[in-house]
Amino acid sequence: MKRVPLRQLLLCTASSSTFSSIRSSASAFVISTTSRINLPKTTSHQFHSSTKIMASNKNLVVDPFCFRQFTEHDSSAGYQGTVFNVSIEKFEQVVNERFDSSNLQDGYAPFCKHIFIENDFTDARVCVLPITEENEHCLRSKYEARNGKELPVLSRYFDKELLLKGKDESEVFPVAKYLDLILYSREQIIKENAAMGKEAATTEEGEAETAPWGIVSIKAQDIPKELPMTPITAMRNALGKDHGGSGVPIDREKYMEAHEYWKDHATVT
Repeated sequence: MKRVPLRQLLLCTASSSTFSSIRSSASAFVISTTSRINLPKTTSHQFHSSTKIMASNKNLVVDPFCFRQFTEHDSSAGYQGTVFNVSIEKFEQVVNERFDSSNLQDGYAPFCKHIFIENDFTDARVCVLPITEENEHCLRSKYEARNGKELPVLSRYFDKELLLKGKDESEVFPVAKYLDLILYSREQIIKENAAMGKEAATTEEGEAETAPWGIVSIKAQDIPKELPMTPITAMRNALGKDHGGSGVPIDREKYMEAHEYWKDHATVT
């Protein structure tokens, strides 16, 4: 006679009420076990708080050196370059939404990068013009330093008021198609701040800034590629951190490329 396993025999002979009882016991066991594990509950408030913290992480932040390019800061009143009416908060929101690390382009040093974004959210106008017979009388030069720690250097520029004499701004300066965000690594910013005796950048909450890239300058232009650094800026950078530079020596080949461009162009201030 063939022996039937006990488990199979029980399954074959169990009544529907027995199955019901087994299911109830199993359910009770699961509930009981979960209760003993005491899994933490995640409230809606906790979920949204965690989401907010994660969402607040940024790849790009406007460095204090660049505050002068935004009207919400008093330092913009004396700045001669492009100044944005949009708030820093809104600007950071837009550029971080569009940030893609694969679009980073090398700058003049390993710690410097560029990223180009379409300018469809500001009214910034181009701030570089070709030098022509019609506008060369508007060129001026002066010694200037970008802050109190830098050594003043000689620079050449178009006087904006002279360019606009009798003309509307739109006739002289078209709205820029692109914005060139010039980025410095967090490590480099910390080094330069220390050399200049500046406090480290902090968040609104007073914590040390950790965003990997700081926006140190923004250029409004019509092409999605880097304009050559002005020769005088290259010279300033070569001076070293103690004098407001970055300590990167001059690359003669790049310097001459910059000369070829800037001998026929000038910034507008």
